Amino acid sequence: MCRFLAYQGEPIFLSEMVCAPAHSLIHQSMHADEGKTVTNGDGFGLGWYGEREEPGLYREIRPAWSDENLRSLCAQVRSRLFFAHVRASTGTSTTRANCHPFAHGRHLFMHNGQVGDYLRVKRRIEALIPDALYVHRQGTGDTEALFLAALADGLAEEPVAAMARTLGRVLALMREAGSRQPLRFAAAYSDGEALTCFRWSSDSLPPSLYYREGCGGVMVVSEPVDERESGWQRIPANTVLEARPGAPVALRPFEVPRPQAEAA
Repeated sequence: MCRFLAYQGEPIFLSEMVCAPAHSLIHQSMHADEGKTVTNGDGFGLGWYGEREEPGLYREIRPAWSDENLRSLCAQVRSRLFFAHVRASTGTSTTRANCHPFAHGRHLFMHNGQVGDYLRVKRRIEALIPDALYVHRQGTGDTEALFLAALADGLAEEPVAAMARTLGRVLALMREAGSRQPLRFAAAYSDGEALTCFRWSSDSLPPSLYYREGCGGVMVVSEPVDERESGWQRIPANTVLEARPGAPVALRPFEVPRPQAEAA
């Protein structure tokens, strides 16, 4: 399992959250507390919004703890909305194209979780991506495939409903292929303005996800980056968090259509 953080609010230097806290994302790349794996060393990535509509990206296959460029970049870049991710591969190759976050136009996306038996259903999932979007697929991982499929399902217009449709389709494809493995999904999406985060699973074990409001912004993390008594709240299972500039954070149930056999 990977670890990530997303921030939206008053512009801050990325280093304040990615590097500086006692349990920062760089620290979690070596010593995660709540992931399936302690070490997340299969690459890392940053995505941030600045003066342009489209986000900037920096992704690398080296472990986050060993890349001096990451600390230097985070110390210089100030952003009102950014993503950071450290990767633990679930089977696909360690390449820059498979590192999160993923961008398409103004859209930014990252994910922690698993598509059970992914290699068994990879071609079926990729068939959900229309040609106009498939030409932008650079990697081989499940996250990028989910992102492009969700864009085809209307992610830009209605993020919550679109992601529910996409996950429902993927779960149905898994079951059609004979897989009984879980589909686990903690993810963050932004169009450069709103931040939408999901915590969901087809079983009872969704990946961990927390949020905190204050100091001019909201942060969503796989696990707290500092003392757990400092305002962190666990996002309930099967819930979506929505944050918009100037509005309070909203939490609401997130429901994914189940295949008929499972719904019965």
